[in-house]
Amino acid sequence: MKDSNAHIDELYDLFIKLQSREDCKALLDDLCTYKEVEQMAQRAYAAKLFLEGKTYNEIIAETEISSTTLSRISRSISHGSGGYKKFIDYSGKE
Repeated sequence: MKDSNAHIDELYDLFIKLQSREDCKALLDDLCTYKEVEQMAQRAYAAKLFLEGKTYNEIIAETEISSTTLSRISRSISHGSGGYKKFIDYSGKE
């Protein structure tokens, strides 16, 4: 069996092949449960609100996301690889 890094690289390669929202939906429908996709969407939306300058309390009130998850999103925005800032459209984006 291949090491997990090779499997992760293969997963990244699957995402690179996506060309439409329908492609993305089909792959995520097969890879994830509905709840998992819903949670990822909630995190992306919370990141968007955070990037727009909303406070923790405002984001939690709007998304019902846990403070622990929101803290993780905040750390990712501040110290992560830049994916949220690069790919999420938000007001104030350069």
